[in-house]
Amino acid sequence: MAVQPLNQSAQIPPELDRWNWGAFLLNWIWGIGNNTFIALLALIPLVNIVMIFVLGARGSRWAWRNGTWRDAEHFRRTQRNWAIAGLVVWVVGIGGCAATVGSVPYILKGNDAYRMTMDVIRADERVKAAIGDDMTDNFWIGGHINVEASGTGDAQFGIPIHGARGKGTVFSHLVRNAGQWSMRLLVVRIDGVDAPIVLKNEDHVPIPNAAIGI
Repeated sequence: MAVQPLNQSAQIPPELDRWNWGAFLLNWIWGIGNNTFIALLALIPLVNIVMIFVLGARGSRWAWRNGTWRDAEHFRRTQRNWAIAGLVVWVVGIGGCAATVGSVPYILKGNDAYRMTMDVIRADERVKAAIGDDMTDNFWIGGHINVEASGTGDAQFGIPIHGARGKGTVFSHLVRNAGQWSMRLLVVRIDGVDAPIVLKNEDHVPIPNAAIGI
């Protein structure tokens, strides 16, 4: 014999008909757990943007109608647990993404190619005259590093720098052969100055009349 739910009425009590954070935060996962399979629409691109708000607004009604609840407290406690689970998932997810993004500058700056670039820049008298002896790099930098198992590789950087006298951006391109990095291009553009400081241009990139090829 089928077990009859104690919430015989499909009409949810007014005190339970509130915004459902579990449905909003976990959408389709919450839907499967609460027999509310319309929540699977949240898996459809673009539709999901609207659906998560629909679930937040109507989730409690659907969960009440589709579930088996001993009483109002049972329903309230279950939905509260879903909300807590959703919050934990989002906090962990956002924290993980932030940690991943925040680690990128450390990875780039920990490479020998980056250190070689900055060593040359810090030793150049023209750069020190334009930026200052206290020149330092910003935390956020651009670029990429690719190193093959064979010992070859390629590295390109766009490094904002600043000091007491000014600001600028370093553009560098290095290649790796037999485990050793060599500088192919190193240019510093000083903010407010048209002509860049060219420290290295082994591939004869046209500067400044053409875009720097990195």
